[in-house]
Amino acid sequence: MNGRSLVSRGRVLGALLVSFALCAAACAGKQQDTTITVVSVDFTRDMEKLVDDFRRTHPHTRVKFEFLPESVLRNRLSTDIADEEGRYDVVSIGPWAAPIWASRGWLTRLDSLASRGDYDVQDFIPVVRTALSYRNGLYAVPYYGESSFLMYRKDLFAEAGLTMPERPTWQQVAELAAELDDPRHGIAGICLRGGPVWLDLLPLNTVILAFGGRWFDEHWNPRLTSPETKRAVQFYVDLVRSSGEPRASEAGPARCQATMRQGKAAMLYDSTSFAGRLEEPGHSKVVGKLGYAPAPVMRTDGSGWLWTWALAIPVTSKHPKAAWDFASWATSKRYLKLYGERLGWVGVPPGSRLSTYRLPAYRKAARAFLQPTLNALNTVNLTRPGLHEQPWTGTSYVGIPEYAGLGSRVAKEISAAIAGRQSVDEALAKAQLFANDVVEGGGYRD
Repeated sequence: MNGRSLVSRGRVLGALLVSFALCAAACAGKQQDTTITVVSVDFTRDMEKLVDDFRRTHPHTRVKFEFLPESVLRNRLSTDIADEEGRYDVVSIGPWAAPIWASRGWLTRLDSLASRGDYDVQDFIPVVRTALSYRNGLYAVPYYGESSFLMYRKDLFAEAGLTMPERPTWQQVAELAAELDDPRHGIAGICLRGGPVWLDLLPLNTVILAFGGRWFDEHWNPRLTSPETKRAVQFYVDLVRSSGEPRASEAGPARCQATMRQGKAAMLYDSTSFAGRLEEPGHSKVVGKLGYAPAPVMRTDGSGWLWTWALAIPVTSKHPKAAWDFASWATSKRYLKLYGERLGWVGVPPGSRLSTYRLPAYRKAARAFLQPTLNALNTVNLTRPGLHEQPWTGTSYVGIPEYAGLGSRVAKEISAAIAGRQSVDEALAKAQLFANDVVEGGGYRD
């Protein structure tokens, strides 16, 4: 072999070594793609429509979505986290689950993460942030927040010569509903939830509190058959049976929203978050026709509830950093502004950030319901929403792990009373037994 061949081979070998070295360096520096799974309730589906914005700033994180009905979501999440399956990286939970799951060590505490950069956790509406905390630690960040108020058709009120009181009582609402109920033209006097699952109890539970009733006293004695609770439930059942929507015993939040959107009810007492959908041009028949009044009262100064769907990171997440990247994006100021610009300002997820209510475009689009929404949220009392002290924190649910099951059992009985299959006394007698079983089995009175 001559010298020229050796040189040539040396050059080739050197080139190959340099090439291998460069490839190794490139491969070592290349970030691997990560896939996170986000599971949430159906009506947060708009996250998927905007996720391309997240991918632009996080090109190596892929997002897989699962959108589920509330009851399916709750059952699947508790099983996944308790069994440490780690199937989900970001989960949607409410204020009932947040402190309970945090106390069990199921959720990642988010304070240090949320304090970084310009995320601005102090911008969250205070009562919503408090509802998602446990022992002064934040365990979920709100996608949206809600209280409750009374939505009513100003045009129908004007035609009937009626006026909505500035601070209506439930008795006044019942009288107005009777005047406006018009079955011949397919218009109910009022639309109220009457379905058989625990979240359908949200409106009724605020009525119970307004009448001075409660589920349990401060010593965990069930009070579902007390005179005040009976009076409230009887009032609610009578109202929905006499002036409510058809098949009210099957009505949940989606159906009530649809009923009002289609112009088939004169009033609706429900979530403040409904307003954006009801005022959405091209999708609602009542745009510009609605007025908004505070949640009706009787013996209390206020009676609105507090709920939020928020994003949390289970401790079983396989990709906690990527999970926070997504959760912080979907609950950020940037996301809310992007939502307005791309999907319409009137539908921007409400009730989470104070800064949303300072955006000129949102203020203009939401002018009909913006201040009533803020008023409702700012008057929520999480620790004592009724006349009495309660041994849990929350407005229209009982803050114990057993409540999801107990609430649904009670809701089924109330729904049966609305459907006329049993009396209110019969429904509440069963509810009292269910509640007693829970407190005895859970050792709440020990």
